[in-house]
Amino acid sequence: MNITKQNEADKLVLFLDGKLDTVTAPQLDAALKEAFEECDQVEVNLENLAYVSSAGLRVLHSTHKRVKGKGTLVISHANGTVLDVFESTGFSSYLNIV
Repeated sequence: MNITKQNEADKLVLFLDGKLDTVTAPQLDAALKEAFEECDQVEVNLENLAYVSSAGLRVLHSTHKRVKGKGTLVISHANGTVLDVFESTGFSSYLNIV
């Protein structure tokens, strides 16, 4: 998986490309921790994410819990496959998905 960062006005956007799984989840975790050190609003763009596993979901869940009340985590442009995973696991009920 590739992660590209882009600063936009008042937020930092992380663009994910590839698969978010057991192997790549630690990479996203580190990128999110670094991103929230730089900015209090982080968007994770999933437009080019082909797959998300439970390990990837754990990273998003733990980040959501860690920054709640201190920052904003936004998930954007999730494709149908990834969005189905968020909906079937209940993540769509509490993650900020746009």
